[in-house]
Amino acid sequence: MKTPRSYLFVPGRMPDRFAKAAGSGADAIILDLEDAVGPEAKPEARDHVADWFGNGGAGLVRINGADTPWFDDDLAALASCDVSAVMVPKATPESLSAVADKLPGRALVALIETAEGLAALRRSVTCPGVTRLAFGNLDFGADTRIPGTGPVLDPARFEIVLASRLGGLVPPVDGVTPELKDGGILADEVARSRMLGFGAKLCIHPAQVGFTNDGFTPSEAEVDWASRVLSALSAASGSVVQVDGKMVDRPVIERARQVLADVGQAPQ
Repeated sequence: MKTPRSYLFVPGRMPDRFAKAAGSGADAIILDLEDAVGPEAKPEARDHVADWFGNGGAGLVRINGADTPWFDDDLAALASCDVSAVMVPKATPESLSAVADKLPGRALVALIETAEGLAALRRSVTCPGVTRLAFGNLDFGADTRIPGTGPVLDPARFEIVLASRLGGLVPPVDGVTPELKDGGILADEVARSRMLGFGAKLCIHPAQVGFTNDGFTPSEAEVDWASRVLSALSAASGSVVQVDGKMVDRPVIERARQVLADVGQAPQ
């Protein structure tokens, strides 16, 4: 199964949007029981989510935090649902372990949204069930009292990428872009995220999905370069290889193989 590049949030209280979100082109949808659902609507949203999975729907579910009164009820509701993963907000080793204990065997996406969560990353990636990290940039900025959600938070992004690698996880998921009307801003943020080592992004509107998928997909030029690198390596039979006037060493070879893997081509 291809690793998702785009995750589209859809409010759990709006079941009429579930199928639309699933058909948006997003690689994965996140049925949200947390921020997008008010306290009075939590029980109804859980029922809608359970119905979606009971009728063959697919996706992730973002539950409410371990420090809320809705946490236990969310876990109970998901116990019988075939969710692809559970997104744990304000993730810490303690909250991730609590979810894993109640939902053993479920894949967990750890949403890093607090200073505490960032500081404990090296432990979080070792928690049972954790398959991917995601950055909750808006909440993280609020928690750390840092105004802005873009490059000013790149030191935190680097830590998330580093922890993902140390934990043997796939590249992490960058946070949302609040701007909905200017696709150029989103495209620039996706490009920067990819250069920082992220492999996906959280989306809050279907219009963001196409830009996100395109930005995390290697370009034709990258695929051509990767193919030429590996072809030259194969033809060299152990000799020193140059491509485009540059020496081909092991890091270049690994990058070329990864590019081809990202587009579904078997690396040579």
